[in-house]
Amino acid sequence: MHKLLFAAASLSLLVGAPSMAAPCKDAKGRFTKCPKAPAKVVRCKSANGKFAKCGTAGAKPV
Repeated sequence: MHKLLFAAASLSLLVGAPSMAAPCKDAKGRFTKCPKAPAKVVRCKSANGKFAKCGTAGAKPV
């Protein structure tokens, strides 16, 4: 039982390692820093439940 669990844990570490590597490459195939993810847009709703500008009175972020 212990050998089976150890084998499963070892296999999961080997399979998971390539997915953790940075996948960003330039046109020549060299590794580069990945661009930052764009910031999420903050949307606000008014008191009656409709979307509104976030600066208006009574608008709350969703």
